[in-house]
Amino acid sequence: MANKTINPMLKMALEMGPIVLFFIGYLKLKDSSFNIAGTDYQGFIVVTAAFIPLMVLSSGILWKLTGHLSKMQIATLVLVTVFGSLSVWFNDDRFFKMKPTMIYTLFGGILGFGLLRGKSYLKVVMEEVLPMRQEGWMILTKRLCGFFLGLAVLNEVIWRTQSTENWVYFKTFGLTAAVFVFFISQSGLFQKYGEEGEDAPDTAD
Repeated sequence: MANKTINPMLKMALEMGPIVLFFIGYLKLKDSSFNIAGTDYQGFIVVTAAFIPLMVLSSGILWKLTGHLSKMQIATLVLVTVFGSLSVWFNDDRFFKMKPTMIYTLFGGILGFGLLRGKSYLKVVMEEVLPMRQEGWMILTKRLCGFFLGLAVLNEVIWRTQSTENWVYFKTFGLTAAVFVFFISQSGLFQKYGEEGEDAPDTAD
């Protein structure tokens, strides 16, 4: 299926909608408990159970409309399904809280493996939307690898030391803001190594 372009706002809604609904659902049900088939489930587990099919549905719609899902989106969907299902099955929120750790460790590990081979796997998935010279890709990949692994460690610290509510706020807003700030902070790198600036000095930072 050929890739198709869709309205950016619709794309953002499909990507961020499930996360926003998870947050709203948690706020409404965080103090509730539900007895299902003789087992008591806290609101967090119930919201997690609803989040999984919502993620599958939104990803399916996005694939149907665009004809494409990135490797990152597929990996995230798989890990959400696996760790979310484990939390529901064992009635244990720790599995779902570990999910960001696994995601960022996986992404950081893949980028690190590529760096050991002298390659930028980040370039493979982002080159079309962010034209940049090879030197720039290697620097950005090193930074993003360290950033992802740092987020994995931070998530472990937060969910193990903070309340569930604090973790939900961290996951919904903290992680999203951190990624946004990271890429904004790389604007100098993009300007220096962008393909439009072939005359820029060719030195690493």
